[in-house]
Amino acid sequence: MEARLFYQLIISGIAQGAIYALVALSLTVVYRGTTIVNFGHGDFVMAGAFVAYAFVVLYGVPFVVAAVIALALLFALGFAMERGLIEPIKAGPHISFAMMTIAVGYVLRGIARAEWGREVLPMPRVFDLPPIFIGNVVITGDAIAFIGVVALSLGVFFLVLYATRTGQIVQAVYQSERGAALVGVNVRAFHSVIWGVGAAMGAVAGLLLAPVTLLYPDLGANFLIRGFAAMTLGGFGSLSGAVVGGILLGVAEQLLGAYVSTKLIDIAAYLVIIAVLVLRPTGLLGRIAVVRV
Repeated sequence: MEARLFYQLIISGIAQGAIYALVALSLTVVYRGTTIVNFGHGDFVMAGAFVAYAFVVLYGVPFVVAAVIALALLFALGFAMERGLIEPIKAGPHISFAMMTIAVGYVLRGIARAEWGREVLPMPRVFDLPPIFIGNVVITGDAIAFIGVVALSLGVFFLVLYATRTGQIVQAVYQSERGAALVGVNVRAFHSVIWGVGAAMGAVAGLLLAPVTLLYPDLGANFLIRGFAAMTLGGFGSLSGAVVGGILLGVAEQLLGAYVSTKLIDIAAYLVIIAVLVLRPTGLLGRIAVVRV
């Protein structure tokens, strides 16, 4: 029984960690392309979930169609945010990036509160995958969906990053914006697209969460800190590190909650951030880089 519980906790942790990994991965995409950390990213996750909820529940749109709309809207929002709010302040102090992203996040949260107040909203289930049984251990359909989406996202980004011209541009801009501009890269347009992609990936996390959890306007704050902890643990700028960090955090939460105290689940992400910054600031798979925050 003890072994079964342990393995079940590991599976649950991997499934939960896959969501954290997706949030960390979308944070890393923006950081990798622009060296800026979006501290309002959790509210992009929330926005993706609420857009899907609005179209599915209020307007009766099929979930797949609502998902496409959410991705398109969040991409446009990220693109417009970079072009209209981030680009104009690049000559200012670095702290202005953090202040701007936090402000935009609170605006999104305020819009959700204005429409739905502080209600907790259920959304009809979407995933209908049958569970897989390995002995006495159950892998639920939700876990299969989460892990599958993260694995697919990671595969696509590795393919783009290391096997396409777009990936070469990302590497060039990440290493030197001035150097990339000198060889003909439109750095400004590239940054806008990267912010759009990062916001759309945040929407993917929200779309996965929407059918399996209750929605509320402050939803994004919890996932921002866990995504940031996963990114910190894995290493800033490392796509694979974001995934590894997310999964390790998810597993750690499950094990600490079961074997030590459930109170540790809520503070595990903060403990991870503190430990990594003190013991290994570059994370498990990261490297030292200059960051604009």
